[in-house]
Amino acid sequence: MSRYPSLLANLVATPRHWLVTGAAGFIGSHLVENLLRLGQTVRGLDNFATGRRENLIGLQAALTLEEWARFTFIEGDLRNPEDCHQACHGAERILHQGALGSVPRSIDNPHASHESNVTGTLNLLAAARDAGIRRFVYASSSSVYGDDPNLPKVEHRTGRVLSPYAATKMMIELYAGVFNRCYGLEPIGLRYFNVFGARQDPEGAYAAVIPKWVAAMLRGDPVVINGDGETSRDFCYIANVVQANLLAATTENPEATDQAYNIAVHHRTTLNELFAKLKALVEARTPGLEVAPPVYKDFRAGDVRHSLADISKARDLLGYEPTHQIDEGLAEAIDWYCENVTAS
Repeated sequence: MSRYPSLLANLVATPRHWLVTGAAGFIGSHLVENLLRLGQTVRGLDNFATGRRENLIGLQAALTLEEWARFTFIEGDLRNPEDCHQACHGAERILHQGALGSVPRSIDNPHASHESNVTGTLNLLAAARDAGIRRFVYASSSSVYGDDPNLPKVEHRTGRVLSPYAATKMMIELYAGVFNRCYGLEPIGLRYFNVFGARQDPEGAYAAVIPKWVAAMLRGDPVVINGDGETSRDFCYIANVVQANLLAATTENPEATDQAYNIAVHHRTTLNELFAKLKALVEARTPGLEVAPPVYKDFRAGDVRHSLADISKARDLLGYEPTHQIDEGLAEAIDWYCENVTAS
């Protein structure tokens, strides 16, 4: 049995008022759910650009009336300073997940990524400062490592970023540091490495690879792999990300703030290996289905070849310890993927 629930309960024994941005999104909705289950009071902010109303509806159905009563929601936009000030009022901790994700999307429309990610985060930082909120945990990305060829990735060594999305995440880290030095905020950045799990967007041009591949398998379509399939990623299950956020939000280690941390599992999986794992899980769950062989196409612009995180800094300063490796995470998530992806 996973020690994940008991671990989280130990982290947030004190009731607090939290703000979660991107609350209707994949990661944000998991943070909201876990905080409410742990007796916390939560305000969510989302403009539904990438967040999904279905996630909030599903949360309400899954939680008790008492738990759901401690949640309030603001449909607002990080690009609007007034929305940020309204959301920050009365909050004690911020978990900032709101962003316009996806490397390909940022290449198609760099202005939109900058406005949502950089301007939006600057607005929220200023609102947090004005509201007297000190602890500000925010989502960064492994994309900040750019063309650095070294493995594993360590926080102090980055290369040239390869996409507008990566540039926005790098700029967010810079702004967070400035707000620490100028205004005394306590920012902590979490560089996520290929997060996956339930509620991950299964549709659209920018859908994440795992739900997109599961949908193709269920339709009987061949999975499209960009490149030769030997590109590798450090896939990180959502439970690990929730743990990292709560550790960052509650740490009393004075050396832990004004830092960025890799959040992953320190294990590489190639796309070919990922395809084999998903094929086995989907076929086992769907008797009679025979998954088609993959189709290989060109490498995707802006992608790095390999990604592997050194997580020793998060272990040492935050106490982070992954509870789920990729196989454990896929085993937990496969039912949701199969039930919620578009198979028609």
